[in-house]
Amino acid sequence: MPTAMARISIAHSLILDIPMLELEAAGLKAMIVPEAGGIVSRLDWLGPDGRLHALLKPSGDEPLSTASPIFCGTWALLPFANRAFGSVVDDGERRFLVPSNDPGGGGTIHGFGWQADWQVLRYDRSHTVLEHRRTDGPDPYRYRARQEISLGQDGMTIRLSIENEADTALPYGIGHHPWFPCAADTRLVMRAAGALVFGEAFRATGQQSFDDGGPYVAPKPFRRDDVTAWSFLDWDGTARIETPSTGLALTLTASESLNCPVVWAPAGADFLCVEPQSHAIGAPSEPAARTAAPLKRLQPGETLEGWLRIAPEALAPQRQP
Repeated sequence: MPTAMARISIAHSLILDIPMLELEAAGLKAMIVPEAGGIVSRLDWLGPDGRLHALLKPSGDEPLSTASPIFCGTWALLPFANRAFGSVVDDGERRFLVPSNDPGGGGTIHGFGWQADWQVLRYDRSHTVLEHRRTDGPDPYRYRARQEISLGQDGMTIRLSIENEADTALPYGIGHHPWFPCAADTRLVMRAAGALVFGEAFRATGQQSFDDGGPYVAPKPFRRDDVTAWSFLDWDGTARIETPSTGLALTLTASESLNCPVVWAPAGADFLCVEPQSHAIGAPSEPAARTAAPLKRLQPGETLEGWLRIAPEALAPQRQP
């Protein structure tokens, strides 16, 4: 636990009395809850005009329970991202079952990291390192995962890694799940070479290529009257989210190892998700997804790494007609 000499402040959740780490630098402030999946539960930015902007959807009064995925902040996806339908992991060389944790049924969602108690290895005013190890369980996954979270002039950077600590080669994937505020005029701009084609329940049936960079090349309002769901392939690593009504723009960048982002939002939602990850939706279990962008098979002691960065920017004020 932090000592009196530590420069990081410790707060406590009023809901579950969960200790939280508070990081601050360059006008940014982040709240991190190690015991609730290592989630960054808030990320705020004091803009040049003195206004405080929520860069991620805050938790508000919602309890930070890991019984189901938390609809706020950003949190790690590992040892695979998104869905393993039927709780099956099958990379074509080995097939096994993992525990089901999807409250809606249908299998396992987002791996195990979001439900884990992460240990704090290092912290200071603008930086922390968290670790989660899986040393037992009914499946063969045994690993050491780390998140290094830092604030600076270039935004919030999260470096994520997972090391295979099993005695056999296993398929792994990683990612992160940011929840961004979305207003009626919020627009998303990004480019990708292709995407999965979905059948029933977002199970992949194939893939498609984009000659023009995909559906978000040109800026337009993101919010729709029906669900938005994409599993992009060969993303160029940059996404820009602009909300003129609040004067805020965000740039999300990520490493080449996380070039299969998921873009998702329910109909009319006040948030949107752009989730950098290392493989396609359903790659743990679905042959079509595995063909498009598979998990990475790690030998014992091998590591899969990636990073993402969220950087805020003030938009010029809108001109009145």
